[in-house]
Amino acid sequence: MGLTISINGESRSLEGLAASASLAEVIAELGLKADRIAVEHNGEIAVRGLWAGARVEPGDRLEIVHFVGGGTEQDTERSRRDFKSGHQLQC
Repeated sequence: MGLTISINGESRSLEGLAASASLAEVIAELGLKADRIAVEHNGEIAVRGLWAGARVEPGDRLEIVHFVGGGTEQDTERSRRDFKSGHQLQC
């Protein structure tokens, strides 16, 4: 039957997992690199070092943010200036 959960607002069925799996197993099943993501589990930040013991149950909600590097040197310098001067960046 697998594990059906909400990931970033979309229902997903992970057929390769039991109805109760660890958060580490879910991340592995999704093929994500653990050192490049942040996870919120049912509204709480999930501490990476505790993923192996965190149980994900049917109906749970995960929000996953993937870190992506990039930008130009000009963008980096502008970000530094804005940070130092207290300006907030618009997204």
